Amino acid sequence: MKRRSFIQKSALSTGALTMASTMTYANTLTNTTNAHQFNLKYAPHIGMFKHLAGDDLIAQLNFMADQGFTAFEDNEMRKRPIEVQEKMADTMKKRGLEMGVFVAHEIYWKTANLTSGDLDKRKEFLNDIKSSIEVAKRVNAKWMTVVPGHLDLKLRIGHQTANVVESLKQASALLEPHGIVMVLEPLNFRNHPGLFLTDSPQAYEICKAVNSPSCKILFDIYHQQIQEGNLIPNMEAAWSEIAYIQIGDNPGRKEPTTGEINYNNVFKWIHEQGFNGVLGMEHGNSRDGKEGELAVIEAYKKVDDFL
Repeated sequence: MKRRSFIQKSALSTGALTMASTMTYANTLTNTTNAHQFNLKYAPHIGMFKHLAGDDLIAQLNFMADQGFTAFEDNEMRKRPIEVQEKMADTMKKRGLEMGVFVAHEIYWKTANLTSGDLDKRKEFLNDIKSSIEVAKRVNAKWMTVVPGHLDLKLRIGHQTANVVESLKQASALLEPHGIVMVLEPLNFRNHPGLFLTDSPQAYEICKAVNSPSCKILFDIYHQQIQEGNLIPNMEAAWSEIAYIQIGDNPGRKEPTTGEINYNNVFKWIHEQGFNGVLGMEHGNSRDGKEGELAVIEAYKKVDDFL
């Protein structure tokens, strides 16, 4: 074991957590001075630690912070009641949790919307962006996820791209005054067949065309391992436009160490680039219950041990 890893061992080790998990969350560890110190801002999501922390959203946020996580993401934040958003934001501020992405708009998984050039669908998208700006300000979020939707099979790809770029330019004009960034997420063909945006070079081209600080790339390592592989060189090629990263091993879309991706090397490279953004833990747990949740925490300690 590396000396640094040994020094960082704390009462939040697997054994201590296993004992603590038999109690209610109110009686578990609350002393953050012994929290693990991660090199990168890994961001769990609601439900990832529900067996250890309980169902209460605030208890889950506190549990994340107690383990040393310094960020959090929530795809469903836009749909949560305002009073819940405010309570979560207050907890994140108190516990030093940086807000990651939430989904900014209604995603069209089966039919064309932004690709079609339909002005009503563009208006709907822009209205969603306007409402999401208010959510972002409420929860102190800098990033929001945008997925351009399904291909329009009646249009050539060049026309679809132009339609998407125009919609994103108009959305960027709404976001720029607030310093908020929409991050475009390419999705793989296997889990999401028929979508317009699939590859990181395609996302890079679109961001360059939009030419706005409010339009960048969400590089989901799970999706891009399936879609294109060659992870580090592809991230390097698009690095100037990547603002947010998400995580998941392949196959299975579970925590790092459960699949084929060498996350220790990938995270080491990301750290060497001076990346100060959030890495969303958008994956499931490979095992059920408290044991599986402890395994997720230990997996991140392992792959984060690259210095």
